[in-house]
Amino acid sequence: MIIIKAAYAIEDVPGDDEAFFAFIAYPIDLFEEGSVVNVFASLVGNVFGFKAIRALRLEDVRFPIAYVMTCNGPPQGIQVERDIMNKYGRPLLGCTIKPKLGLSAKNYGRAVYECLRGGLDFTKDDENVNSQPFMRWRNRFDFVMEAINKAEAETGERKGHYLNVTAPTPEEMYRRAEYAKEIGSPIIMHDYITGGFCANTGLAQWCANNGMLLHIHRAMHAVIDRNPSHGIHFRVLAKVLRLSGGDHLHTGTVVGKLEGDREATLGWIDLLRDSFIKEDRSRGIFFDQDWGSMPGVFAVASGGIHVWHMPALLAIFGDDAIFQFGGGTLGHPWGNAAGAAANRVALEACVEARNNGRELEKESKDILMNAAKSSPELKTAMETWKEIKFEFDTVDKLDVIHN
Repeated sequence: MIIIKAAYAIEDVPGDDEAFFAFIAYPIDLFEEGSVVNVFASLVGNVFGFKAIRALRLEDVRFPIAYVMTCNGPPQGIQVERDIMNKYGRPLLGCTIKPKLGLSAKNYGRAVYECLRGGLDFTKDDENVNSQPFMRWRNRFDFVMEAINKAEAETGERKGHYLNVTAPTPEEMYRRAEYAKEIGSPIIMHDYITGGFCANTGLAQWCANNGMLLHIHRAMHAVIDRNPSHGIHFRVLAKVLRLSGGDHLHTGTVVGKLEGDREATLGWIDLLRDSFIKEDRSRGIFFDQDWGSMPGVFAVASGGIHVWHMPALLAIFGDDAIFQFGGGTLGHPWGNAAGAAANRVALEACVEARNNGRELEKESKDILMNAAKSSPELKTAMETWKEIKFEFDTVDKLDVIHN
C-alpha cells in the first residue's frame, strides 16, 4: 500500500510578497496513535533542514477527532482541578519564588509560606529550579510541604506549590514525582520542551493514574516559535501540549513582558480550553479544531505582571486562568505576604466589578483605587508599580493585512 500526502491549497501570506501558505493533508495512518513524538518526527523531522528551503514555519495543525481520541489529554482538567483545590468563580493566583536560584531550601520554604498565607493559591518552582548544590530537590520538597501545611491550617484554604520534577533522566523524574505524591503535594511541574514530549506524555499518564495535577512550563519555546518566518508557531506547541498532557500551560500575558499580541493569544487560549474552536484567521486559527470530550487546560498568564494589570488580565483571560506573579508579589515593600494580599484584594475587586457589569479595562483605575481604600497592602502595591510598563512592539504579528 502506498500512502501519500498532498498539498491541496496554496495562498499568499498577507503583507509578505515572498512567502506563501501551503496546506498539506496527511493520511492518519502515517502517525502512531497517541504519539505527539511521532507527529513531530513526521511533520517537521527533516524537511526544515533541506538546502532548497530558505525558511519554513509550521503555523497550525488540525488534529482529527479520531487522532485526538488516542491521546492522553490533561491528567485532570480544569473542572477536576477546581474540585480538588475547592476554588470556584475566579481565576487562581500564583507566584514564582524569587530569587529562583541561590536560596537554601529552608529560606525557599519560608517564602512559599508567606505567599500562601498572604492569599495566593499556588507558588511555583521556576523552570531551572531542579536539584542544584545550593538546594537539593528532596530538601526543597520537604520545606515546601511544611509551608503548605502551615498556610492551609492558618487560612482554611487549599494551597499548592508546583514542585518541579524535571530531571536528567525519566527514571529520576518519576522518583521525584513519587516522593511529591508521598508527602502530600497536590501538584507537580514539568518543563515539557526541554524535558521532551516522550517524558511529558509519560508523566501526564502517571499523574492521571495517581490523581496528581500537572503544571507545564514552556521553557525554550521562543527558540522554536518566535521567528515569524521559520520554526513552529506557539499555537501548535499549545495544541501538542493538550494532546500530550498537562493541566496548566504558560501562555504569555499580552500586557506583561513576554511576546504575544492580544488576538493571537486569545486564539491559543481558546485552543487550550474550549471543546470546539472554529477557524478564525483574525486570531491566527487556520482550522476548525474539535477536541471532543478532552478536558481543557488552565492558561497561565505570567511574565512581568503586577496589580495594575489585574483588570486587563481578567478581561483577557476570564476565570479559567492562573495569574502567575513574581516580582509583582515578592517586590512589595512590606514583604511577600503583603504582596500576596495585594494581589488577592485586587483580583477579588475586579471579579466583583465584572460580576456587577462594569467594564474592567475602561474602569480599571477606579476599581483598583476603590479597593485600595480598605487595603493598605494594595495601596502600597499600586504606588510601587504605577510606572512599570512593558511597551514593546510584537515581533510575531498575525498575517491578516495585505500590502
